[in-house]
Amino acid sequence: MQDRRLYYFISDVHLGLKAYDPVTRERNFAKFLNELPEETAEIYLLGDIFDFWYEYKYVIPNGFARTLGAFAGLHDRGVKLFFINGNHDVWTFDYLQREIGFIILNEMTVKEIEGARFCLAHGDELTGEPGQKILKNIFRNRFLQVLFGSIHPRWAFALASRWSKHNRLNSGVDFRFRGDEDPLYKVAAGFEEHNRVDYFIFGHMHTAGDCLTPKGAGFYILGEWIFGCDYLVFNSEEKTLKWERSQYCNQNIE
Repeated sequence: MQDRRLYYFISDVHLGLKAYDPVTRERNFAKFLNELPEETAEIYLLGDIFDFWYEYKYVIPNGFARTLGAFAGLHDRGVKLFFINGNHDVWTFDYLQREIGFIILNEMTVKEIEGARFCLAHGDELTGEPGQKILKNIFRNRFLQVLFGSIHPRWAFALASRWSKHNRLNSGVDFRFRGDEDPLYKVAAGFEEHNRVDYFIFGHMHTAGDCLTPKGAGFYILGEWIFGCDYLVFNSEEKTLKWERSQYCNQNIE
C-alpha cells in the first residue's frame, strides 16, 4: 500500500465566478485534483472554493461537475477531504458530506497531523472587519436562509452571481501580503499565547505569503486561483511545509 504522507492546503478557488474565464479555471482545478499523487493523505479546503454555493432541497449549483467528480474520486481512493466555509460558500448544508464524504470543520480549527499542530481558518471572521462579521451572521441566520431558499433558483443564483462579480471587479482592495502587519497575523500571535501551534494557515486575503510568529510558528496566507494557483503541501515524512503552484495555472486545456 502506498505511503500516504502528503497533506494539501488550498483556498479561494472561487469556482463559478463569472469573470476571468471561469470555464478554464474549473477545468484546470479539476485536472489538478485528478492528478494528485497516490501519496496524498488529506486535503484541506480553507474556504471560498466556490464563489457561490447554496443547497436547495432538490437543487445544487451547476457548473462544477468535473470538480465534484474529482473530489468524489479522491474520497473513493481513501483521501480525506476537509472543508471550512468561507464567506462565499457558507451555505453548505449536507450535500458535500452526504454525497462526496467531506468533513466540515469550524472556523479556527486546530488539527494535529503526524505530531505537527496546524491552526486552520478561512479568516474572514478573524480580520476584525465589522462588515464581514455582520455579513456572516446574516448568512448563518436560519430564518434568512429559509427566506432566500424560497426564491426560485433561477433568480437567486443570478442575483448572487451578479453581486459577487461586481464586488470582485470593483473592490478596490490592495491584495498584498503584509506580514506582521496583517490582522490575521495578530490573531495568530494572540492565539499562540495560550496554545501550541506549529503552523497557522489562513485564506481570504488572496495573497500568498509567509513569515514567522513571535514564538516561531509558521504563519501562512494561501493564494487564490483566479490569477495564481499557489497552495501548500505538508510532507509528514520529511516534516516540511512547502509552497507549490499548479502546473495548469491559467492554461487553456482540453
